[in-house]
Amino acid sequence: MNRLLRWVGADEILQQRRRVVDEATLRGASRIVEDVRARGELAVREHSERFGDCDEGDALRVDRAQLQAALAALAKSDREVLERTAARITAFAEAQRAGLLPLDTAVPGGRAGHRWLPVASVGAYAPGGRHPLPSSVLMTVIPARVAGVADVVVAAPKPTPITLAAAALAGADSLLAVGGAQAIAALAFGTFAPPTDVIVGPGNRWVTAAKQLLVGEVGIDGLAGPSELLVVADDSADPAVVAADLLAQAEHDEDAVPILVTTSATLRAAVEVELAEQLPLLPTAATAAAALRGNGVSVQVSGIDEAARIANRFAPEHLELCVRDADAVRARFTSYGGLFVGSQSAEVFGDYGAGPNHVLPTGGGARFQAGLSVMTFLRPLTYLQIENAEHLRADAAHLARLEGLEAHARSAEARSKKAR
Repeated sequence: MNRLLRWVGADEILQQRRRVVDEATLRGASRIVEDVRARGELAVREHSERFGDCDEGDALRVDRAQLQAALAALAKSDREVLERTAARITAFAEAQRAGLLPLDTAVPGGRAGHRWLPVASVGAYAPGGRHPLPSSVLMTVIPARVAGVADVVVAAPKPTPITLAAAALAGADSLLAVGGAQAIAALAFGTFAPPTDVIVGPGNRWVTAAKQLLVGEVGIDGLAGPSELLVVADDSADPAVVAADLLAQAEHDEDAVPILVTTSATLRAAVEVELAEQLPLLPTAATAAAALRGNGVSVQVSGIDEAARIANRFAPEHLELCVRDADAVRARFTSYGGLFVGSQSAEVFGDYGAGPNHVLPTGGGARFQAGLSVMTFLRPLTYLQIENAEHLRADAAHLARLEGLEAHARSAEARSKKAR
């Protein structure tokens, strides 16, 4: 059989450390970022013209009125699908926000707690290129607005009318018709709008490199590498459905990572047959074939426990459970960007706004972070209010002297045992 997926052993897919950005891209992005820092709009324009994102004299900023005009001009069916998708994303983000409660609790001598406050401004990047992603505009802007962010700017190279309309519907204040590292720098430094506190959204390696370089000056949602799908399937799965899901992942780009982990030798072979039959029917067949042959793997395991071990160590961006009693085994899977439980829960439903966000960690990042959500834009800011220092002053002073910080100790002791 001429296989499209590479058949490997259970541990082989775990041996390769996935690096998000290479050194050459980081160096190149650094030059662009520092040029924008130094020269502002002129540098943004020069780099955008050099990369073909705009022509000389093109306006780089689209204001709110222009976004609204694009929405008004949109075909009725296109607008309605955007509105339905936006409503689902909004409902999920509002439910998340409602689950984040303020805290006020007693501590010795007083009270402490936290309150959730939004950041002031957000930059949301939406890829352009071969496949403009208005869905990413909705996914990034809407949770920011639900969180209460005051200023939201979208950046998207060569924005299409549907991208402009999505930005209007989601509630963006303006849009920068700029891509790459120069877009991220412009958002961070406030080249066209107020400087942003947090920058989110997927992008190519130049976008990711710029976000990595600016961490600490701004917050980010994460570093996005090639998109990943790991399907765990047993003999109850439909091989045609599994193959369709792997192909949907593979058509993203040639670096996409489609993976099958199965307990069934019969299903493993049947998926290969389905891939071979479905692939030629796709208009994106060339891209999908390159991703399958270059990065796709198929693994046979002894059972669900071994599948969970592999999935938890790989920590994929997307994890599908196409197994019988999927709900009963889902608790064994603990590291993923997004989990899709049961054969009806297609990963593409997550891509296109069923509710949870589709901006998710890749490259194993799900081991230590979660995907974008309303929480990305909120900070649990703590407070302490002491009325009676009796139970704290002696311990604080003692610890301060253990650390050699006498002024700290005296500051604690300066508090009377009871409030004046």
